[in-house]
Amino acid sequence: MIIFNVLNVRKLSKIDFLSENFQFILQKKNQTNQNTMEVISGNPSTTKKIKYYGKGSEFAIVYFKNIILTLLTLGLYYPWAKVEILKYHYQSSELDDARFQFHATGMEVFRGFIKIYVILILLYVYLLFGIQSQSEVMTITAASLFYLFFILIIPLAIHGAVRYRASRSSWKGIHFKYTGSKKELFLVYIKGVLLTIFTLGIYSAWLQVDIRKYVLSKLKFGNVSFNFHGSGGQLLWINIKLVLLFYITLGIYSFWYYKNLWRFYIDNTSVTQNGERIYLSFKMKAGDVFELLVVNFFLIAFTLGLATPWVAVRTINFFFRFSELEGYVDTNAIEQSTYDDYDDATGDDFLDFLDFDLL
Repeated sequence: MIIFNVLNVRKLSKIDFLSENFQFILQKKNQTNQNTMEVISGNPSTTKKIKYYGKGSEFAIVYFKNIILTLLTLGLYYPWAKVEILKYHYQSSELDDARFQFHATGMEVFRGFIKIYVILILLYVYLLFGIQSQSEVMTITAASLFYLFFILIIPLAIHGAVRYRASRSSWKGIHFKYTGSKKELFLVYIKGVLLTIFTLGIYSAWLQVDIRKYVLSKLKFGNVSFNFHGSGGQLLWINIKLVLLFYITLGIYSFWYYKNLWRFYIDNTSVTQNGERIYLSFKMKAGDVFELLVVNFFLIAFTLGLATPWVAVRTINFFFRFSELEGYVDTNAIEQSTYDDYDDATGDDFLDFLDFDLL
């Protein structure tokens, strides 16, 4: 679009008249093309967005209340705090005038934490026993089993976490469902880990993409399915550019890196309904990333962390504000197929222990 800097109205009146008419003709042509495509596909072309209505002041009450209760109970209240925080973010997110819901309970998450900490305590005890035995064989064996556990448990934790979150997430009473297999995901993971070792880390990009592809391909929402279409080569190139340009630009390139990385993950995600595939679109620029990260940094630094709730709300709103679903999705035709009442939060808790969240 051309913007005229009008210095003399009389001299530009004819140009303005022609420009306005030309713009009107283009608009009519684009509208005609759009209508033609709608007739061919049989569906109206729409753009859907998930709107986020969370407010920093509201979330701050939830956030600080849960911190205080967690401290007073020496950490025992954390599972209930985690659930309440997730419920706030879910219920602040809206699609087609309907809010999302999170149905987990603090007791479910608490049971998962108990399992995780019992296993970890046993592992630490065995590791300490191996070290104090003063036997080189026992020490190496204990350390190997300790680290091997963390390596091998990751795909099982991802499987359990995605299944739990899916079963406890709903919209208009319709629950998400994860139909993946532990064995299949474990094999994908092990193959990727071995190839990553043999390629000195290069294959890690393909490992990340393969896991994302598998998980999303097994995620359902009624008659809507999900898929990921990115490649390991694309992700590797994004990472290579960061290595090449980060120091040369004194770190400034990191804003473009995050833009490319986030767009890679979101733009390559699609949903399919009745055989029609619709892609997600993440329309933001490096300047938007700069504004998000720099403002968040100063909010945390100058308030000594007290602005954390506002930073969390700003970040979630950032991703929803720039994300769009371009195409026709009949949300009224989405129906629950079968409900997977999965209440084991152990996998979700283990990823939380590793400071990895699915939200």
